[in-house]
Amino acid sequence: MEYVHYSVMADEVLHYLTPSPEGEATLVDCTCGEGGHTHRFLSSYPNLSVIGLDRDASILAKATVRMEPFGPRFKPVHIAFDVFFKGAEAEQYDLILFDLGISSYHYEESGRGFSFRKGETLDMRLDTDEPISAIDVVNGYPEERLADVIYRYGEERYSRRIARAIVSERRLSKIQESERLAQIIYKAVPPAYRHGHLHPATRTFQAIRIEVNGELDRIEVALSGALRALKRGGRIGVISFHSLEDRIVKWFFKGLAPEQVKILTKKPAVPTEEERNENPPSRSAKLRVIEKL
Repeated sequence: MEYVHYSVMADEVLHYLTPSPEGEATLVDCTCGEGGHTHRFLSSYPNLSVIGLDRDASILAKATVRMEPFGPRFKPVHIAFDVFFKGAEAEQYDLILFDLGISSYHYEESGRGFSFRKGETLDMRLDTDEPISAIDVVNGYPEERLADVIYRYGEERYSRRIARAIVSERRLSKIQESERLAQIIYKAVPPAYRHGHLHPATRTFQAIRIEVNGELDRIEVALSGALRALKRGGRIGVISFHSLEDRIVKWFFKGLAPEQVKILTKKPAVPTEEERNENPPSRSAKLRVIEKL
């Protein structure tokens, strides 16, 4: 089986989230994906067990096959991380990892319209059992609400123009494919904007994906539950990939320090130059780590 996702800052994550050599330990990988980080942990620490969470049943199935050599040390759970921690008992886990980025699997293999470079059905759901898809957002939101989503979650300066163009096009026919949406966005923005370092559809696609999956709304809820479920002396690490995520994590951790947690990354850890060159999407990644007092 082929695994397409590159696990960002794997060495740094293992450095900060090293289990105690004494006794058994449990790590919760809250965004297991194809299991890149989990595989490194299980390979490196024989006394460690991992609970791997993911909202996407198909990608979790790939991780489960990958972890078969580790037997019962790996337990997959198909669930959103905020929901998982709502039902978790207090002070039972040693280490918790959140990698908030979207897996390469979703762009390359899922077929759900995450990529603006492919002609796929506009879905963008991480959990296909959820009721709202990207088709519903693109074709159903009023123009003002759609523009607000694109501006708030994509930080897109041309959000009004893009929303206006989408609404105009959907009056002609329902927008159902990612490639068509990308073309609409491309034509909506000024010519000079079309040839920047980012494709002009990048921010809008990010915004729609965040809206569909409620990504930002889940972070603080999950972190609160994770802190409660973490043992004293345990650590939480969070990898974020854009300022909206990182801002939530940063201020949540600062609000807990110094009474409840010790912040181990005064400045967030970032990928090495070698990693950035090897995996360009890692360039925006930031790792923040706390230890529970």
